[in-house]
Amino acid sequence: MATQALPATSEADQSHGRDRRFFFIMACVMAIVLVAGFSTSIVLHRSTFASPILFHLHAFAFFGWVVLYLLQTGLAATGSIALHKRLGWLALGWVPAMVVLGTALTVFDVRGHGGPFFFDKNEFLIGNPIGILTFAGLVAWAIALRRRTDWHQRLMLCAMASITGPGWGRLLPMPLLIPWAWWIASFAFPAILVSVGMVADRRRQGRVHPGYGWGMATLFGALLLTDAIAYSPVGYALTNAVVSGAPGAARPMRASFPRFAAAKPA
Repeated sequence: MATQALPATSEADQSHGRDRRFFFIMACVMAIVLVAGFSTSIVLHRSTFASPILFHLHAFAFFGWVVLYLLQTGLAATGSIALHKRLGWLALGWVPAMVVLGTALTVFDVRGHGGPFFFDKNEFLIGNPIGILTFAGLVAWAIALRRRTDWHQRLMLCAMASITGPGWGRLLPMPLLIPWAWWIASFAFPAILVSVGMVADRRRQGRVHPGYGWGMATLFGALLLTDAIAYSPVGYALTNAVVSGAPGAARPMRASFPRFAAAKPA
């Protein structure tokens, strides 16, 4: 009986190994999306090291998370599970800091110039905090299910995919995607990453793990909630209150190409 059980055990170990390698590869892909996206801001001089301290704190927190996620998936792929578990507790302090800094930077951006012109001002203001809270909720869910590795890995992938929107937004021709720019950057392309996981499950196991379904539904639900609030009287009133007395108040609520004042004749 023991000799008959060995092949099954070996096959299970190989399956776990393939899963861990897959999640590490996906972590690398998502990191590349974010690094490539934000690098364009530096190359095109849309961001400099002279930016206010809030920008630097935000960058440290979010890129620190990318490094941590890469490290965690790498440790799991190489079998360093004990260290993976110890480092995982950093998320309890790191993720709340991301929520606070992400929300603060959103308000700062909207007040300063109304947010990116290719997003509706109210959708950007409401959507960013909801998106970050969705990320935090998925991470918390994954930590709660840390002993169920299959759920933990897939929920973490969904969480990481949910914050790739800013990377996609800097790589895609966003002005040409008005009025669907927010949905495309914040849901459509992150959903592609989750779908890759679904396809991988189907090929390896013959079925899609329910963790992906719940993760995808959470991302979609967050976008529906964003628009339900943003385009309600409360959402409009909140947006106007946030930008009141600030330069961002001059920007139209709807996404539109910037209007440049015609040069006056000499």
